[in-house]
Amino acid sequence: MLWINHVSHGGESEKNFVSRPAHRAAGAGLAALLLAAGAAGCGKGEESPEMTPAAAVAKAAKNTEDITSLRYRLNGSVPEQGRIEAEASMRVKPEVAMSMKMKAFDQGTDGTVEIRLVDKVMYMSGGAAAQEMGGKSWLKFDLAAMGADKELNQLGTVSRADRNPATESTFLTGAKDVKKVGEEKVDGVETTRYSGTLTLDDLRTSSKDEAKETRERREKSIEQYEKPGVDKLAMDMRVDGEDHTERFRMRGDADKGPLDMTFTFLDVNKPVEVAAPPAEDVATLEDLMAGASAG
Repeated sequence: MLWINHVSHGGESEKNFVSRPAHRAAGAGLAALLLAAGAAGCGKGEESPEMTPAAAVAKAAKNTEDITSLRYRLNGSVPEQGRIEAEASMRVKPEVAMSMKMKAFDQGTDGTVEIRLVDKVMYMSGGAAAQEMGGKSWLKFDLAAMGADKELNQLGTVSRADRNPATESTFLTGAKDVKKVGEEKVDGVETTRYSGTLTLDDLRTSSKDEAKETRERREKSIEQYEKPGVDKLAMDMRVDGEDHTERFRMRGDADKGPLDMTFTFLDVNKPVEVAAPPAEDVATLEDLMAGASAG
């Protein structure tokens, strides 16, 4: 039994009895309240278990499927062309369109070009061809009519025109040695950096379970690395706090020089409109050939 002092109305002290079971119930209730309060306090500071590097990279790659347009910056070096720097805006859906301004630093005074891709027609301004266009400022390539893959490959760096860096940012999912490198800022945004290495065969194998559209996009990108002789890539990927890729870098050895490209995403899913140049400013390959024959 538990004794509790009680003061009566008359001021005299009395002793009342409170059953021990009731006391235990009260104590249990108080303990429950304290535990609940403690749990709530701990909950505020708790973090969910950290994802593995491979899972974090896969989640960022999955988020690229929602990208319909993007603006990005590219810098680095590519085989034959040497050092390059570019900024581009690209619409992926409903149809591909893009605008890119690029400088190839090792190509002399003719190294700066602008490229537009509209309705499967590519327009290029600047570069060595500009001297041969009879006062016109744009050269037209009808990709649908002339065979896009063949002609784009002959244009060297310009072949980037129809390639989607959002697709290439997912390549690290094919690596078997993905690891977390650390934390760093990209244009003021806090990111986590991951790295790994992969062969193009690894990349193809990892694509087998993807949707058909994803496989086709990735295969097109893989082929662009195979053609200059790249068979293995070292890759870094920076992912922000919302599981979106902010920057990625790819390096490899090609037959005609090193490949080292860094892509930084500047805007995602904002409207991108690309217009063809005025017709009076456009020359065609036929115009160039006619001019060459006349010369």
